[in-house]
Amino acid sequence: MRIGAHVDQADAVNQARAIGADQAQVFLGDPQGWKGAEFTYPGGAEALRADAAAADLDLYVHAPYVINVASTNNRIRIPSRKSLQKIVDGAAEIGAKGVIVHGGHVTATDDVAVGYDNWRKAIDALDAKVPVLIENTAGGAKSMARTLESIGRLWDAIGAAEGGDQVGFTLDTCHAWAGGIDLATAADQVRAVTGRIDLVHANDSRDTFDSGADRHAHFGDGLIPPDELVAVIASAGAPVICETHGDMGPDIAWLRSRLD
Repeated sequence: MRIGAHVDQADAVNQARAIGADQAQVFLGDPQGWKGAEFTYPGGAEALRADAAAADLDLYVHAPYVINVASTNNRIRIPSRKSLQKIVDGAAEIGAKGVIVHGGHVTATDDVAVGYDNWRKAIDALDAKVPVLIENTAGGAKSMARTLESIGRLWDAIGAAEGGDQVGFTLDTCHAWAGGIDLATAADQVRAVTGRIDLVHANDSRDTFDSGADRHAHFGDGLIPPDELVAVIASAGAPVICETHGDMGPDIAWLRSRLD
């Protein structure tokens, strides 16, 4: 099982080596902005691709947090689609294995069915040069990917889209815990509705089960029982990215020692 962490794109390869990572997740620009892909790695996209390959380092790209293709607001949905395409294009330039994007949401007064159909339209229009890996989210009554039921509805919509086979799933352990999904059965239940788990975001949670709070913690510092955390990661059987802020070397070592 390949295990890595989110690192700074500008020094991605060196940072990944320093913490013993097999893979690295990066942003391509401002995670709160709409500009699209920006390359801060010395030598640009081509150099990052070459250096990562030489280091046997798999790359993943996390899309900006502002992207919400489910939105019923044209001023959010249309820029979201454009930004997602730019990030996918940039990810292809660096040879990334996928682009992780949050499932998004609609507002309290919206029909959730419109949000799911907006996802279908977005995938229909997307030139998926690399796979798009939709991530489950922690909170929101009208989120597209918080609960197993909502993930199932999302996958039904995506399955009707041209290019739906290029869409995969990222299981975030903190988000699942905070979203009220039982970790003991989470991997099997997610696969039952999506048919796949392509990546795991392995994070402990600072908050209680079903809290709806997206607050990551280092392994052992949060409230997810360690045995449950390790078991769901093992059951998912997918590459792992750890995302908590700060030094991720101890987290990678902690997880490796328990998965070996």
